[in-house]
Amino acid sequence: MTTAQDLFTIALEPQPERNVGQGDLSLSLAGAELIDLLSAQAIDLDGDLIVPGPQPALDDRLLDASASALRRQAPYEHVEEWLWRRGRDLAAAYQSTFEEDGLLTRARRGRLGLGAERMELADTPARRLAQTRWEEDEPVLATLAAAIGIHRAEGAQDDADPGSEAVTTVLAAVNDAVMELEAVRQRRTIENSAFANVWRVP
Repeated sequence: MTTAQDLFTIALEPQPERNVGQGDLSLSLAGAELIDLLSAQAIDLDGDLIVPGPQPALDDRLLDASASALRRQAPYEHVEEWLWRRGRDLAAAYQSTFEEDGLLTRARRGRLGLGAERMELADTPARRLAQTRWEEDEPVLATLAAAIGIHRAEGAQDDADPGSEAVTTVLAAVNDAVMELEAVRQRRTIENSAFANVWRVP
């Protein structure tokens, strides 16, 4: 399983206090893919610029699509620009892929997932591996999840080192992008409320 797959799995675990937005999850998944590409040495970062390396054979079709989408000639893309471009509808793409691979199945009751269909995570080795990584407080996965409002149990080590400077750069960009998306939502809510109030004036 990739970091992005683990993140998607954790985001869909049935917890009543969790309400993960599709846009937030898509941005965080795009960041997780960058971290997976860094681990596979398919990219490097020059500051916050994504510099592609040789394109290796990746045993995951979504991650392979991510590598294929990289801008391979200068001027290279900034991490935050990548998050917004690659993140568009990315959560829905992961949901479709999980369904195709049998990792998500139709739920008998309740609702899980990002759409109206009732889905639930299948009990698979991949799901159990993601849960183990989560329970072990793996810092990269924990930071990506925290950016979208999913937090580890009380007492977890929130200050754990996520690794290299490049990984830290990606994690910071994910957090900034999610905060920016929330600011846009709040601004639209205020604008819509103001517009509705105009029509209520006698």
